[in-house]
Amino acid sequence: MLANGALLGLVAACGGSGGGGDGGAIGSGGEQTTAALAQTCAVARTGTDPYSGSRYPDRSGSVLDEQRWLAAWTRDTYLWYNEVVYRDPSAFATPIDYFATLKTDQVLGEGADTVPKDRFHFTYPTAKWQALSTAGVDAGFGATWALVNSRPPRKVVVAYTEPNSPATLLTPPLERGTQVLRVDGVDVVNETSPEGIDALNAGLFPVSSGERHQFVVQDPGATVSRTITLTSADVTSTPVQGVRTLTGGVGYLQFNEHIATAEPALIAAISQLQVARVSDLVLDIRYNGGGLLSIASELAYMVAGPDQTAGQTFERSQFNDKHPSVNPVTRQPNLPTPFYSTAQRTGATLPTLNLPRVFVLTGSGTCSASEAIINGLRGVGVQVIQIGSPTCGKPHGFYPAENCGTTYFSIQLKTVNARGFGEYDRGFFPQNAVRPSGVLPDAVLPGCAVADDFSQSLGDPAEARLAAALQYRSTGLCPAPEPVPVRAAALASGPALTTSGGRSGDDGLLMGRPALMNRIVDR
Repeated sequence: MLANGALLGLVAACGGSGGGGDGGAIGSGGEQTTAALAQTCAVARTGTDPYSGSRYPDRSGSVLDEQRWLAAWTRDTYLWYNEVVYRDPSAFATPIDYFATLKTDQVLGEGADTVPKDRFHFTYPTAKWQALSTAGVDAGFGATWALVNSRPPRKVVVAYTEPNSPATLLTPPLERGTQVLRVDGVDVVNETSPEGIDALNAGLFPVSSGERHQFVVQDPGATVSRTITLTSADVTSTPVQGVRTLTGGVGYLQFNEHIATAEPALIAAISQLQVARVSDLVLDIRYNGGGLLSIASELAYMVAGPDQTAGQTFERSQFNDKHPSVNPVTRQPNLPTPFYSTAQRTGATLPTLNLPRVFVLTGSGTCSASEAIINGLRGVGVQVIQIGSPTCGKPHGFYPAENCGTTYFSIQLKTVNARGFGEYDRGFFPQNAVRPSGVLPDAVLPGCAVADDFSQSLGDPAEARLAAALQYRSTGLCPAPEPVPVRAAALASGPALTTSGGRSGDDGLLMGRPALMNRIVDR
């Protein structure tokens, strides 16, 4: 999940640009070529897939066979397939190494204000992805870390925690705002050596359960630090937290991940707020990097209700020029995603709040499927008021592709709302936020730029972003000082820590799971 030797700032591995050759080693892409090469594996799995209940489809092959499949699949389905240099795969030791090159190297912006065009290109071991996407289970401590300062003196704090996890079973438990000072003896604040950075990576992000790591932390309001030992475990995510009704009939909902288990939790949350007859909703998605698009559509419907969404498009996908009208993955006609009025996993009728507007609390970690909620609601005339900082900027998505035990994520589609808008590659911006050049007016929302406040609990009316939302609701005014500077770079392919990336004052940049910083389309 982590890039080696990378502390505090996200970086993406880039492939070549242009349409170069491949040494004659790879044929052209297409459905038949891709299908013929699929599941031809250097190490073929045997037995039954515990998730599907079917026998593994693998057949014996080689590393080169897996790489040839990757090239054919990329040529057929990658959104920017014609900007990739298809290098000779025999020069790469593993399919994952080769996959890292199968992406565009073009950038967005000009001069110093540029970001990679494709910042979302990654892989997961298939078993790990299945556990994460279906059950929300991942090895860790149950603390989601946020980067506040990326250059010395660096600052890493706890953004939020998962119930019944190693982080919360401590005495006292870790809580929002707890600062990490040292990891396994290495100074988080000032470390620069590659060896030290590797140690920080290993400690902050355990790859399996049962790992023991020592931390020196300082709790919010404390004047002295304490030393703790955490043992990683398989932590189950609680994607919906902090549901409550605030004074004045305002509902609050913290939504962290678009995973399958979020569906029943969101239904319960909206039902609770429906019974409370809330007149406004504050949707806290500052740390929600995305995930399953169907969950985003369901939540948008539950906010807006049937009158505003009946017969309307939530989101429409646009594929590469080889596939103008047919989905290249499902091979079915390219139909728009509607506002789902029933739960896609159980068929249950969804509760609704029927609101003409919604307040969203955003951060640099608000990405992809979370941005789809914003764009989809705005497409049908629901007013979205943005409080926080600019979102990550990902109007793109993909269908996870499994081959030989690895699940690959490569951008295959761009999305637009019912009004045809999808040009928010640099993110959505509150109206008073500093913006890079080229941001379109439709990507600028009413609201306020407000820095993340790690001194207060999420859902506390005194927390700066929630307080600003409540103030804006009452007065239409933003708190001072303003605006919050926008980060120079948006989210990259995964949680990479680097000695030189980013800049001081990064707005709570999450170092989390790359698969959930995306728009995942259900097949």
